[in-house]
Amino acid sequence: MVWVPLLLVACVAAGAGCVRVCRAALAAARPREVPGGAEDLTVCEAAYLSGGPLRVTDLTLVSMHRARRLLLAHTGWATVVDASGGGDGLERAVLGAIGPGGQSPVRAVRPVVAAAESVRLLADGLVERGLAVPEEGRRALAAGVRAARAGFLLTLTLGTVAVLLVPEGGRGPVVAAFALPLTGSGLCLLIGLVEVFPYTRWASPAGQRLLAGLSRADPLTALATRGPAVLEPELRAALKGWEGPRK
Repeated sequence: MVWVPLLLVACVAAGAGCVRVCRAALAAARPREVPGGAEDLTVCEAAYLSGGPLRVTDLTLVSMHRARRLLLAHTGWATVVDASGGGDGLERAVLGAIGPGGQSPVRAVRPVVAAAESVRLLADGLVERGLAVPEEGRRALAAGVRAARAGFLLTLTLGTVAVLLVPEGGRGPVVAAFALPLTGSGLCLLIGLVEVFPYTRWASPAGQRLLAGLSRADPLTALATRGPAVLEPELRAALKGWEGPRK
């Protein structure tokens, strides 16, 4: 019965991972009181709920490009065309990230804008309205998925070692004993990867309901909710940030 201690360790690891995933999922899905007026969702708010700060950045860049305030080249460069008027906080963050030279690679602009104060204020407002998952909730979800993955891999490893320690004729009970923690940790990992983590990373259940009710007819709304895949190839190439030769 040398494999019994390995089974106990596997059960503890698998159980810990499952508990973390379940607790994080329940916390993210817990309903919150939504203040009056929270049913109004701007396109920038929809972008954050769908894809986070980088989605907001992409939306702002494309919006400025279509307003002819910015030129997004397929080579991955952003060039300021019209810096007058200042725009809103997000547009000012884009202009500030590009810098006084008026031109910068998109791949250098995106992370700077995503970390800007205007994006943080947008996120804070959505959290206060109960539409976005708080930062600590996102960290808990990510940590839960990591714990479930670690528990699954450790259980699989310990089960393999235990099977090898037992003579071939007596391996059936060992496999059956390790099947329970392995199945439990695997299911929790699957739930975390397929159901919990992608769909509640940014939007709370209330936010997801609002996103589901948005019309995708408007090109900017489609970009906000579905990402750069809806854009024409030139803009998709620009947002990928491929830095081609400057002309």
